[in-house]
This record gives sequence, C-alpha cells and structure tokens, in this order.
Amino acid sequence: MKNVLYIASEAVPFIKTGGLADVVGSLPACFDKRYFDVRVMIPKYMCMHQEYKDMMKYVTHFYMDFNGESTYVGVLEAEYNGIKYYFIDNESYFSGDRPYGDIAYDLGKFIFFSRAALSCLPLINFRPDIIHCHDWQTGLIPVYMKDTFRAGEFYRDMKSIMTIHNLKFQGTWDVKTVKKLSGLSDYYFAPDKLEAYKDANLLKGGLVFADAITTVSATYAEEIKTAFYGEKLDGLLRAREHDLRGIVNGIDYDLYNPETDRFIVKQYNPKNFRKEKIKNKRALQEELGLYKDDQAFMIGLVSRLTDQKGIDLISYIMDELCQEHIQLVILGTGEEKYENMFRHFDWKYNDKVSANIYYSEELSHKIYASCDAFLMPSLFEPCGLSQLMSLRYGTVPIVRETGGLKDTVEPYNEYEGKGTGFSFTNYNAHEMLGAIRYAMDVFWNRKREWNKIIDRGMAQDYSWQNSAREYTNMYDWLVP
Repeated sequence: MKNVLYIASEAVPFIKTGGLADVVGSLPACFDKRYFDVRVMIPKYMCMHQEYKDMMKYVTHFYMDFNGESTYVGVLEAEYNGIKYYFIDNESYFSGDRPYGDIAYDLGKFIFFSRAALSCLPLINFRPDIIHCHDWQTGLIPVYMKDTFRAGEFYRDMKSIMTIHNLKFQGTWDVKTVKKLSGLSDYYFAPDKLEAYKDANLLKGGLVFADAITTVSATYAEEIKTAFYGEKLDGLLRAREHDLRGIVNGIDYDLYNPETDRFIVKQYNPKNFRKEKIKNKRALQEELGLYKDDQAFMIGLVSRLTDQKGIDLISYIMDELCQEHIQLVILGTGEEKYENMFRHFDWKYNDKVSANIYYSEELSHKIYASCDAFLMPSLFEPCGLSQLMSLRYGTVPIVRETGGLKDTVEPYNEYEGKGTGFSFTNYNAHEMLGAIRYAMDVFWNRKREWNKIIDRGMAQDYSWQNSAREYTNMYDWLVP
C-alpha cells in the first residue's frame, strides 16, 4: 500500500478559485484503494461555506516556531467522497472574505501553511510515501523536506512531486522577506536554488528540490522548456526535463453528462444527439433572445475574458464574424476592456450576440449542450477543461494548437475521415476566422461528416480515471 498526500491551496467542494481545485478535489478518489491511500491537505479558510465547516472534526493542535514566535496550528479532518481531508487552522492567517489574491499577505500565509503541513504529519497518524505539491503556494515543501525535516527519522525516504498548473504564477518576493519568513539559511538563496533575477521564487524552489515534476498536458510540458512559454524558468525546466512529464487533467464524467444533466432542457446521448441536441439550441435561443434558426451556426465561449484566453483575437474579427450566419454566446468575466467589447457587440448585433458578463454554472452547462461549436483561441493553455466538456456534450471545439488544447482536440481531416474538432496554429485573428469558416462549411454542407466529428468527440475518454492511471504509473516509478 502506498500513502500519498496531496497538499494544495484549494480543493472542491471546500474552496475553489480555479481549475487547481478540480484536480485536487477529483483526482484522489480515482486511485485503486487496494494499492493507494490518497489523502488531501488544504488550509481551513474562514470564508468556506458553513456546511463544509460543520463537516470538520478536531484532530489535534500544537505550537510551531514561525517567524520568531510560537504560533498556533490546528488540524481538523473531514471525509468526503471516500477521501480523508485535513485542514490546517490558524485564524490570523486564513481569515478574510476570499482565500487569496494579495501576494504581500499570501506569501506569509503559504510559507506558514507549508511548514505547518509537514510539522503536523507525525501527529495525525499518517506517513506519506509521496507528498504531491501543487503550484507555488506549496513550493517550499520540497525545499523543507531536503532541509529542516530531513534529519527526522519520520521524514526519511519521503518523495515529493511538484505539479505546475500555470507557470505564470510563481510566488516571487524580495529575498530578505522570504528568508525571514521561511527560516531558510543563506545557502538556499542562490541562483541555482530559490533566487531568480534578484528575487526569491517559491515555485522555483519546488522545481529545484522536488523528486519529480509534472504539468497538466504533454504539449505544455514541452512548451515550458522554451523561452516564449517558460516564464523565465525555461532553463531550469530544460535542466530537469528527465524528471518532467505532462499528464492531462480530466473532468467529472458524472457531473458533465448530457444524458443526466439536470441543467439542460433536453437530455441526450451519443445515439440520439442528432434528434435531441437541437432542442437545447432552440431553448437557449429563446432564453437569450436570439433569433430562432436551426441553421444559424451557434458558437459558445465560456472563459475568463483575458489576453491569455485569446480574447484580443476575437475582438479583432468580431464585426467580420457577425456578417456571417452565426450566433455567439459568451459567458464569463475578466478585463474591463473585453467585458465592454462584448457588451458593445451584444448591443450592435442584438439578435446574434449574447454577452453574459457574469458566471453561472447552469448557463455554462446550457452553452456546452446547445452550441454547435465552442471557441478557445488561447495564447497559452496548460490544460484547458472547456474543450473536454464540449467534446463530452458533442459541441465541436475550435481551438488554437497550444498546450492541452493541442493534446486533446484532434484536427478534422476530411481526406482520412479523422478528427474531433478544428484548429489553427499561429496566434493570428484571420487564421482563427479561417478555422471558424471551415467549420461552418462542414456544418452546413456536409452534415454527415459533421455528425461523425461529434461521434468521435463524444467517444473520447477524458475522465479523471484516465489521468489517475498515468499518475499511478508515475507513483510506482518514484516509489517502486
């Protein structure tokens, strides 16, 4: 039996700000319980919903030397979906109306969390063989395991894995502050360890000292070794490429299932989608005040409205695109200029464009089920989950070939009768428009081919079970 502990800053259902929470909350339940005991540890934030706090039971508490004073650490636990979760408690660090977002405060919070997470292990009666760390918030854990905690018999032979969910976020701050908070010696603040461009970089520490590194798709694992995608850490990632692998995230196939989805008007499956899926499109046209037309090519976009997501490409060709026989349904929030851009086109082409500048779980499901195509023109995309959801719902993805989008959407090839979507290579608005027009042409003029693309897309397996198999191989490689 192998013991694995996931340590992260968030996990569904307890707290979520992004895709990281889905991974940490969904993946542990997918391992074979005969061979793996996988548990999860996150902070106990004051802003968690009361129903989740009510699930927690007190385990223990102790005092830890931190930042020059004796600091309280509480440990609670809860069982959810067959997985044991531990929560690190300290109100002065984890209060506030959101889990994080201000690096000046977050730094001390997560250095405290990293140290407390390791310190509590002998007290909770669980000795992991592997500690699986996620993103910069837990970057110091592999460093501590090779430093402060190395001497203890309990921690000897433990292995660490560092997973990068988005390399853009690294946890950088001035050396003096990080040195004081972390309690690490000068030895660690050198360019081959934590120091990067005169600052201290928590993620870099994790990447240098972890026994293995993963990221969330095979293509992204290759891309981050280049200067364009590497966010100034490409040299380090090239140096560690033998310990680096990409494993694609999954989605919850029970939650995202067109056959049982309670949010959608008409449920359907791979056998009857030709007849039933269209009913969702009609209902959404009605609900959003778009003109009713089965033949209008309906494109969905559920996204953060930021540069990373390629929204600037869309803004560049909006007028041109709206001359076509299309409808565009947008859901999401983000940079003000893009929110206002979509509002403007909603006003200008009212029966063709529906801009929903907020977030709604229910509407997102309706968009995945109703649209003909789903657009994701990202500048970079470590994994991406929306394209996996659209494949599951038989909505054809149109993506830029980068990161996880390249790994999960096979471009349509009319000569070989292959493919699950449409793609373009360069970060170029008219190349994207070309891919959209190609998709429209197949949709209108080669309906049988279009339906076969949907068939192949709905047959793909991007469930968490699939990801768990790859992580199983990795854990076995790390601890034979």
